[in-house]
Amino acid sequence: MRLGIFGGSFDPVHMGHLALARACHQQAALDEIWFMPTAVQPLKQRGPHATGGQRAEMLQLAIDEIQSEPGRPRPRSDAWRICTLEIDRGGLSYTVDTLGQLHIELPEAKLFFMIGADAVRDVPHWKEPFEIFRLATPLVVHRAGRSEPELAALTSLCTAETQPKLVEMPPVDVSSSEIRSRIVAGVSLHGLVPQAVADYIRQHGIYQ
Repeated sequence: MRLGIFGGSFDPVHMGHLALARACHQQAALDEIWFMPTAVQPLKQRGPHATGGQRAEMLQLAIDEIQSEPGRPRPRSDAWRICTLEIDRGGLSYTVDTLGQLHIELPEAKLFFMIGADAVRDVPHWKEPFEIFRLATPLVVHRAGRSEPELAALTSLCTAETQPKLVEMPPVDVSSSEIRSRIVAGVSLHGLVPQAVADYIRQHGIYQ
């Protein structure tokens, strides 16, 4: 199985996350994508704002809505999943620990780790980056209209079998922090998050 791991706070999940997952799924010929919400990101220790349970529920709502979208390619119903391994483990969420556990539990799976091009510069500062990219091939996602990412440092961390692969995605100008700011300001989230996620945020009073 070609398994893509998509880690992040997803605080909340938005259309950019879903476009990134779709691009990786198609261009890297992945069999499945597991969305892996973090407990606490080591480089963003002030968050997340929503609880782990809320973020997982919003991810499931987003995936369900993608499955029902008419007129565009969508993954099969069991191809996009949520894995709460890092939330359940608690504490700081280190990618190397997660990939190591998945490698033990799924020894036959070929692991791919999805990274936004803007995050590549931070990779050398991650915990045990050589081990991360021994275990998984990085899929570096480049947004159309932005400069090409510099991959030299990442390439040097990978083995001959896990050299980075570039994935192209359409420009989606949205971030979770922008969405949280819009909620505080009472501005519409139309087109930025799936409608089911917007409804969930409103019903539960998250990010107010």
